[in-house]
Amino acid sequence: MEKLYKNYADEIAYYLNQDKSTQFQKSFSTGTLNESVNKIPKMSWLDKTKNEANFRSLSALDSITGIPRKYEEKLGAHPSFQHLKNTETGEYHYIVSMFIDVKNSTGLFKKYAPDIVAGICRLIQNAAIHTCWHFDGYIHRLQGDGLMVYFGGRGISKQTAVENALLAGAFINYFVKNDLKDLFEQKGVSRIYTRIGIDFGNDDATLWHNTGIGDCSEVTTTSLHTSLSCKMQAQAESNGIVVGDNILPFQPNHQDYFKYKKYKTNGEEKDYVYEIPVEDFKYKQYDFNWERYLKNHPKIQDDGNGGLLLPNTVQPNIYIQNNISQLERNATGYKPYFK
Repeated sequence: MEKLYKNYADEIAYYLNQDKSTQFQKSFSTGTLNESVNKIPKMSWLDKTKNEANFRSLSALDSITGIPRKYEEKLGAHPSFQHLKNTETGEYHYIVSMFIDVKNSTGLFKKYAPDIVAGICRLIQNAAIHTCWHFDGYIHRLQGDGLMVYFGGRGISKQTAVENALLAGAFINYFVKNDLKDLFEQKGVSRIYTRIGIDFGNDDATLWHNTGIGDCSEVTTTSLHTSLSCKMQAQAESNGIVVGDNILPFQPNHQDYFKYKKYKTNGEEKDYVYEIPVEDFKYKQYDFNWERYLKNHPKIQDDGNGGLLLPNTVQPNIYIQNNISQLERNATGYKPYFK
């Protein structure tokens, strides 16, 4: 069975096969210092045709959501709230917030040049973006190697928004934990891992509004639960997901997938991730068993080897078919990774 994220894994394997030391040896030859280092490297992961091909390689995910796929959505432009841009008006509306952080990327600099590190990290980030798009997520902000993503909006039920966020986070972790692990180990590189936090802020607890000045502004949310998604991300284990109390009511069998987790800070453990004593408000966090959640999903099957089987819904792409010659040029000298 071909891996769901094979396109991304192949490209990352290509980058991992590059050798930083070769460049340095040439740099200190009899010629001009660093003459062999390309000062204007091509950022191949930005290639539009390749990017769309990668996105569409995840089309099997559409069989889970049953929603029309979207591509190239503008950053920080949630369509339900763009009318608030550069206005003095706010609006209360629920949202599911998810913060994804890619950890340990600094370890790559021990072996690779910055353009190689950038290629590896951006491909992982692109895989996360594409996965969220397939689950109707809205990329609100890119923060270093991390992402802030919203799920939900006008015309989308709260139940659907929560389920889409949980599935998107689960598939992102699945990719990093399973498809990339061997690649990093084979190269003796400390593997990259993800940590994810997810929380739900209800209609009365999430304020949408413009922030900033003029063109230096965005429409964002002010909500305890948006903030907590970032805070809980830091509590997650490697390739783990931590969710807030508000997520559990949307999962009738939550006892099968969520385990109470104490909040750790400054070497101490606390019962709650957040408290407001005067209001007797006590908020808990939970580890999300995303692997069990995926394997128990009615539209996902286990292949018996730890992999996942999804219905194949890949559709032909006229844009890509009309640009075969460009794809062939992009592939020149490219050696995919085969397992």
